[in-house]
Amino acid sequence: MNRIRIALVGVGNCASSLVQGIHYYRGQGGREAAGLMHWEIGGFRPGDIEVVAAFDIDRRKVGRDVAEAIFALPNCTTVFCPQIPATGVLVRMGRLLDGVSDHMLDYPEGRTFLPAVDPQPSRQEVVAALRESGAEILINYLPVGSEAGTRFYAECALEARLALVNSMPVFIASDPAWAQRFAQQRLPMVGDDIKAQLGATITHRVLAELFRLRGVGLDRTYQLNTGGNTDFLNMLNRDRLRSKKTSKTEAVQSVLGRRLDDDNIHVGPSDYVAWQNDRKVCFIRMEGRLFGDVPMDLELRLSVEDSPNSAGVVIDAIRCCKLALLRGQGGVLEAPSAYFCKHPPYQIPDEEAWRLTEEFIHGGAPAATDRRGDQPGLAANP
Repeated sequence: MNRIRIALVGVGNCASSLVQGIHYYRGQGGREAAGLMHWEIGGFRPGDIEVVAAFDIDRRKVGRDVAEAIFALPNCTTVFCPQIPATGVLVRMGRLLDGVSDHMLDYPEGRTFLPAVDPQPSRQEVVAALRESGAEILINYLPVGSEAGTRFYAECALEARLALVNSMPVFIASDPAWAQRFAQQRLPMVGDDIKAQLGATITHRVLAELFRLRGVGLDRTYQLNTGGNTDFLNMLNRDRLRSKKTSKTEAVQSVLGRRLDDDNIHVGPSDYVAWQNDRKVCFIRMEGRLFGDVPMDLELRLSVEDSPNSAGVVIDAIRCCKLALLRGQGGVLEAPSAYFCKHPPYQIPDEEAWRLTEEFIHGGAPAATDRRGDQPGLAANP
């Protein structure tokens, strides 16, 4: 009765961290457990989440129990909970579509995707599998640039009547047409592009807000990121990077008192360094002016394990979707989306987004409002 049943699209590093975390915190007993923004949301704890369906296209994962598949290559994230009991849920073959960039075929097998030769399912078959599993919420973990794939699974979620957590930078929650469709079906959605617990984007945003609050004129800034997981390898194809760069850049621009010209801001993944594995290294530089236009600059280096850094945020997004389902609320959950994601329908300063999210959790805020009218669930791009 107290379970939250989820379906995973993509059983990569992020899914691995999520599943490990569900079991890791199932063994924790207190509200002060490190690494969580909320121990309980609406009475639900992290261990109450249950994976009931999963889809992938890699032959090393398809047909295996989720408990085994999360540790299969090319996954390379930290193993912090190695003893995962068998779930009884086998990873199903998914739709390939645009989920694998052609250039990834040129890399060693241990570093890249190996598409299975199994027949790819139709939309009707995916929908049937989701319905049979009893899933309530679909988690999109497809690679960056999977525009067709993300839309395919969003359609499946609508048809199977599942809520959606769009962890990737393909704009679904921030697209008014998609937002309206989920609202009409009374299905909640959180998106787009999960903001890590303490990653490059949230750190850059906080520093940009600090500059603004302290009256420092910001003239130019960059954020450079390197990593060695399949996400960074995939993004060597710059055509797949457009939405990710837009998502990360807008997350920073939105908190500046004065938007910077494109030539004076660069935010985005920068290179693939294989030996870093799932370790992401971020370099931030900010150049500005203090009192009397006296120049100053700030440089920061941040090193984090990329996938666990997002898993706790997704756990909160899942539980907020569950609350909305129980309340009969559909459409984009605006406050949680602004707090948890880089490219929500509406950018809200993080402290305000936190406050509004707390109100939503405790029942004092609506799931979604249309700031352009009375129709719930519509969203405008920032």
